[in-house]
Amino acid sequence: MLVFLLILLLLAAATGVLGAVLEVTLVIVLSLILSVVLLIWIGTWYAKRKMREIQRQLQTRVDHDRRRREARDVSAFPSDHPLRPEDGPGPGIPRK
Repeated sequence: MLVFLLILLLLAAATGVLGAVLEVTLVIVLSLILSVVLLIWIGTWYAKRKMREIQRQLQTRVDHDRRRREARDVSAFPSDHPLRPEDGPGPGIPRK
């Protein structure tokens, strides 16, 4: 493969179009490099965005679970408290 490219470069030099061939090669190589860099940048941005979204969802879930635990925590009621869970829903609220 390398020999084939060398022969092509020698033919281009012999015919006087080596400058044009090198310019086209440079454009193609730079376009490929730019494309790879752009894809890496977009992938990094998307991964960061998804991670932030996942972190927000987890934080929301943790906050929600914490609030539910605090709302259901009936251990703070003393045994003679009128609103103990086993006594029913409380005064003025009919039992089901």
